[in-house]
Amino acid sequence: RHQYHWHTGYEPPLTVAAPHIGAWIAKFKGPKNPAMPSFIDIGQGFSGGESEELKAFHTAGCLGSEYGPFIITEPSQAIDAVRPPAGMSKKRFRQRYAAYKKMLQASPIARFGSDYQKQSLLRSLDNAYKLLDSPAAKAFDLALENKKSYDAYNTSRFGRGCLLAKRLTEAGARFIEVTTEYIPFKGFDTHENGHTRMAAMKKQIDRPIAQLVRDLEKSKLLDRTLIVLASEFSRDMMIEGKSTKPVRNQVRQPDIINDKKFYGMHRHFTAAGSCLIFGGGAKKGHLHGITADQRPCTTIKDPVSVTDLHATIFHTLSIPPNANIKIEERPFYVTKDATGKPIKKILTHA
Repeated sequence: RHQYHWHTGYEPPLTVAAPHIGAWIAKFKGPKNPAMPSFIDIGQGFSGGESEELKAFHTAGCLGSEYGPFIITEPSQAIDAVRPPAGMSKKRFRQRYAAYKKMLQASPIARFGSDYQKQSLLRSLDNAYKLLDSPAAKAFDLALENKKSYDAYNTSRFGRGCLLAKRLTEAGARFIEVTTEYIPFKGFDTHENGHTRMAAMKKQIDRPIAQLVRDLEKSKLLDRTLIVLASEFSRDMMIEGKSTKPVRNQVRQPDIINDKKFYGMHRHFTAAGSCLIFGGGAKKGHLHGITADQRPCTTIKDPVSVTDLHATIFHTLSIPPNANIKIEERPFYVTKDATGKPIKKILTHA
């Protein structure tokens, strides 16, 4: 639920399939490089649990397939997504592509979908196919990166994702998401050994994020590239008491904590959170807002909602918070009910 909210700006359930923020940007800004997908999603698999819930917001929703994410689960294998399968010639691939487009005429979308849905699907296929013959495809090949640069990023799948994001940004990608990947009870979903696991996870993300900022600044791209580092909720540094309804598969917490694994059995803590923003017109070294020191640790100065954060991101791209499309004769807005207000205090040019 939190991830859906963060990615779309809307809280489920909804009567409309809300687009991912990247899909909105793809819709209103289009590709910077005609051969490059406008919206690229790196790092999230869909076989580790809660796959349907994850798929619900990794989509363009009501905008149509054309603006959906180009998904790359493993960054080191990204080049495989932009070239024909091993052993297949380009000629044979073109023939298969033509045959596949004919097969779509019998698909559910072709039979029951609107003209917009049909054309959107065909355009999404054509866009993906166009990338195969483009020089931009080389940006997906991490093997072309020099060893020193590769090693600086190679802390984890997330680190390699940041390297891929750097290369794609240099090649003219419009919107890129890199995730540590959500799998229930794994990675940052800490329900035991919280402090130990957090220290290890931070080592996986700190260096590649810093390197990405440095590299984009060096290539003069940082001023027009907004980097937003965020999670869908926070975890309290304090340890919760014993739960009357223990979480499934969680280590049982004893009455007296006598082992390191029992520290950090944190639950979702949603009273407040934080995010980091680099480049793209954001002020350097600026701290916005204050969170209370005591529980419930709410934001006590300059609170920012997800809606307003989205409005701020859109504002840097000259997309107004009331931009919309019509669904069933009603407007559906990029920010919830068009209420988003950009946080101009954090920007160099409001």
